Amino acid sequence: MSQVTVRPATLADAATIHRFCVALATFEGEPDAVKATPEVLARDGFGPDAKFATMIAELGGKPVGFALYTFNYSVWEAGRGLFVEDIWVEQDVRQAGVGRALMAALARECRDKGYGRIDLNVLHWNPARRFYEAIGCTHIETWLPYRIRGAALQALAGS
Repeated sequence: MSQVTVRPATLADAATIHRFCVALATFEGEPDAVKATPEVLARDGFGPDAKFATMIAELGGKPVGFALYTFNYSVWEAGRGLFVEDIWVEQDVRQAGVGRALMAALARECRDKGYGRIDLNVLHWNPARRFYEAIGCTHIETWLPYRIRGAALQALAGS
């Protein structure tokens, strides 16, 4: 089997990033949840005011996975970290080291830029939890994720 390579995404990857986002949403049971289009991803993910960054994993020169991330800041770490919003590896190449290569690339980015950590959320039923634990991720049982969006967000903003 070919070696996995990971590279930063380019503007030309916007449609591939979109395809991977839709595949991930479908896997998570929400196939119609992705509102972003390839054009929106091109606008928001590249250029001087990029809202996110993406790594593309390739096997034999073919894109087979991605990690889309943003940046956070920790006063405890006194520095930036990465928040992995989406990570996806095509099903037919799982167990080929693609996920590990993506996470290692993110770890190198943290190391090279002096960032203190990588954060991500994993659905409780996702078998990838075993993978994350195997590479050293720690499930933080004392923290519960919360989110406000949609009508609740609008109601709060209007109060």
